[in-house]
Amino acid sequence: MLVTGHTGFKGAWACLLLSELGADVMGLSLPPDEPSLYTQTEIKSRISQNHLIDLADLEAVRSAIKATQPKIVLHFAAQSLVRRAHRNPVETMRSNVLGTVHLLEALRSCTSVRQVLITTTDKVYHNAEHGLPFREGDRIGGHEPYSASKSAAEMVIAAYRSSYFAKLGIPILVARAGNVIGGGDWCEDRIIPDIVRSIISHIPLNVRRPNAVRPWQHVLDALEGYLLLIQSASHAAPDATLEPEHAAWNFGPDVEDHMPTVEDICKIAQRRWPNRFQWSHIADPYDINESQLLLLDPSRAMNELGWRPRLAVSDALNETFEWYRRFVDGEDAKLLCAEEIAKQIRVRVETMNRRQPT
Repeated sequence: MLVTGHTGFKGAWACLLLSELGADVMGLSLPPDEPSLYTQTEIKSRISQNHLIDLADLEAVRSAIKATQPKIVLHFAAQSLVRRAHRNPVETMRSNVLGTVHLLEALRSCTSVRQVLITTTDKVYHNAEHGLPFREGDRIGGHEPYSASKSAAEMVIAAYRSSYFAKLGIPILVARAGNVIGGGDWCEDRIIPDIVRSIISHIPLNVRRPNAVRPWQHVLDALEGYLLLIQSASHAAPDATLEPEHAAWNFGPDVEDHMPTVEDICKIAQRRWPNRFQWSHIADPYDINESQLLLLDPSRAMNELGWRPRLAVSDALNETFEWYRRFVDGEDAKLLCAEEIAKQIRVRVETMNRRQPT
């Protein structure tokens, strides 16, 4: 199985989970930005091939695909930060649009490939701030460079699906995930990594959108959804997942779950570290047309795949903060991740056993 973006947060967790499940994992990505979960958990030693290349380099991508000959591809590689996209729109379009083009272009001549799952984002939806969770059939479109780049990537995916992969009977699936959290994320401009950096440095955190609401979910819950989707597609009729309206799936918290604001998350951190974490609201220096309220409806994945998050949002936040607490106190990131993966697998096995007829 080929994982693109394996040096990033979600990609590193995917490699750890897949290797624990016994998969032969290969990686394709830019070198990591440090610090990184990729380095902290020694991902390179867990995978069989490690291609550190730029997806914007078509010939390098073709060479990597030829070397790996993947059957299943999980495409996570992307420029995933909204404010960075605002500062560097060309870099973002290059990574998210052209990178997707190059990967699909290389894969369409790869005879080994059987399935491709590409993650976009919950931000692909045209957000009129109506307060309702988005469903897969809702209109897509972006008002700022990041969401626009991901919406454009979905148009690329649809074009390659209908023009090339449909004729080969190869499903190109799209996963639209909510804001994924978990230990080992060190990206800039993400609320939990920013909180942890503030705690470590003892520098108060400036929060630009304290009332923002996002569909927070634990990274392992999202990854489990992706794997269930791949499994389901492998048993589907040849044309069942080829149409755009059937190929996109939402993965996020239960719509009945309470969605905390950024301010709520800061207050949780304050209760955990009352003497080490302080924050205040400061106006965003960039004039970004960023959504205030964003919710997903994952009912299709729940009903058709039998998926649902293991953790409620409050539990996902607590488990994430606990991972960072233990890591900052000196515990090994590899062992912390292994512990969480074992817990995820154990809960799912117990759930399946309960569903078996007696």
